Amino acid sequence: MRLTWAQPEDLLAHELVQSAAEGKETADVRERWVAAGGDPEPAVSGAGPVPATPALRALARTLLDELDARPAAPAPDEPDDWDAIVALLAPAPPLPAPGAGLHDRVLGAWTGRAAGCLLGKPVEKIPREGIEEILRATGRWPLDRWFTAVGLPDDVAARWPWNRRSAPTSLEENIDGMPEDDDLNYPILALELLTARGRDFTTDDVAQLWLDLMPAGRSFTAERAAYRNVLDARPVPETATHHNPFREWIGALIRTDVLGWVTPGDVREAARLAWTDARLSHTRNGVYGAMWAAGLASAATVCDDVEQVLDAAGAVVPPGSRLAGALALGRDLGAASDGGEAAVRADLDRLHAAYGDLHWVHVLHNAAVVAYALSAGRGDFTTSVSVAVTAGWDTDSAAATVGGVVGALRGVAGIGEAWTAPLDGRIATSLPGGERRIADLAARTVSLAHAEHPGGVPGTGPTHEGGRS
Repeated sequence: MRLTWAQPEDLLAHELVQSAAEGKETADVRERWVAAGGDPEPAVSGAGPVPATPALRALARTLLDELDARPAAPAPDEPDDWDAIVALLAPAPPLPAPGAGLHDRVLGAWTGRAAGCLLGKPVEKIPREGIEEILRATGRWPLDRWFTAVGLPDDVAARWPWNRRSAPTSLEENIDGMPEDDDLNYPILALELLTARGRDFTTDDVAQLWLDLMPAGRSFTAERAAYRNVLDARPVPETATHHNPFREWIGALIRTDVLGWVTPGDVREAARLAWTDARLSHTRNGVYGAMWAAGLASAATVCDDVEQVLDAAGAVVPPGSRLAGALALGRDLGAASDGGEAAVRADLDRLHAAYGDLHWVHVLHNAAVVAYALSAGRGDFTTSVSVAVTAGWDTDSAAATVGGVVGALRGVAGIGEAWTAPLDGRIATSLPGGERRIADLAARTVSLAHAEHPGGVPGTGPTHEGGRS
């Protein structure tokens, strides 16, 4: 049996990279591992091709323990404690109060998140050049609609195989509602958490919710490691660090949109909720990515301009962090782009040159892509999600975040029927209760936002599916 994101021999290879990024001494551990016959190169997918022998696996556990015990270099610009993070932040910018179109915005956000995720699903793990070759071979380059296998030559299909789990339900000829995906499971989980606990939820509440509702097999990377640590009765925040080399990857970023949608215009509160959630499984930039995504979602429910959204969300990211640098690069490139094919290609080349050494699920380059796609897309849904997907890396996650932001800004009508009709207003899930209706999820989200405002949020009742305030 090949256990993805869990085999000690695979974790060690990734931990060598993560520990080095934290300033830990790793050379001696690497030498011992290689001398024993271990592979120091991290697996691209969740597991290496051949499980280790029992002796080698036992050594991997020992070496993981040693790396866990070594102190990281001081990182005053990248703290983990909430109060220390807040001390580094600039004041949150004033934003408009939620208006009469809040319901339409939240409905657009849920719909846009689903559509963006679905667009990126079949090519998750496929690199940029493969995505482009598939699109050219099927007459769909530059990307502006769903992927298809119709007309795809056999040699191209063999060279760039679809995501096997996703392709059967995420290609144009097969779409029938939004298929199950962790990028939608987690927002639904957040909705359940807020329903049960309100904004006073704790990180332990998040852990308990996972145990109650989330199948372990539908967790990946840092979440799978944290799930294991919860079952091993390890306390927070050790759940995020013990044998968890994925602690600065994208997993927490994909979990927090709802935390922003229920705090419209209050990016600092959205970030606090995201920090509480993210610290179960992530540290440093992995946590900041979650805070930033929640800030984007919060601002997008009240702002009318994507640059205003980016300004507001940027205020909840520690300014000296590596994430802040990645976001600045992505946003600067996007702001200067003319949107043409040559310009986008050159900009993505810059992002890949800067961050191409990182694993495709890392938070830094994926967040940079989100910032770039939002800025270069200028609030147009098709352009924004298409750029996020053709950038490569974690295509469904990046496009989901981008789609949620632009969906909130433009409403369902601004997303466009070509993207919304195949969804049929439905999201499949592996959580108890099965399929959800997007309209129901939006209504529950707005109700939670309303409950946190003593005077009520104006206009929280549904109006019509299209349009915005």
